Amino acid sequence: MTSSSVNLDYVGREYPANAPYSVGREKIREFAAAVGSSHPAHHDVVTARGLGYPDIVAPPTFAVLVAQRAEAQYIEDPEAGVDFSRVVHADERFVHHRPIVAGDELVTVLHVVSITERAGLAMVSTRCDIYALPADADAATSQAAPSTEGAELVSSVSSTLAVRGEGL
Repeated sequence: MTSSSVNLDYVGREYPANAPYSVGREKIREFAAAVGSSHPAHHDVVTARGLGYPDIVAPPTFAVLVAQRAEAQYIEDPEAGVDFSRVVHADERFVHHRPIVAGDELVTVLHVVSITERAGLAMVSTRCDIYALPADADAATSQAAPSTEGAELVSSVSSTLAVRGEGL
């Protein structure tokens, strides 16, 4: 039996906000169709606005698209020691503070919450806090130096990844 190569020193690490993700209507519609979400608020602007939203509403699991972009910072960090070919997704949980809607500009801060290693398997728990930038945020500044200053917490996505060691 061998241990995993995951770097345990990463527990508590926080990655900076990543570049903004622009939420588009077509991306929401495509995602809704892919997950079988037929509610009209995911597809029709008039319906969504009639329900009090500023634009079409993303299905709740849409947040995973944004979270995975942030998790890539950790997975692709060579010092973290995560071999993605040995990763199995074990768990995903969402806490939504408000719906994601078309037109949102989202930045995400990744937290490595815990890493537990047993019998050559590392269980890595992360949390991605997803923020909507203020409507008046300067796009050039947001791209160059993403920040959560003045942003609204939209969703938190907690994930657990199982990383198998070499002999498993």
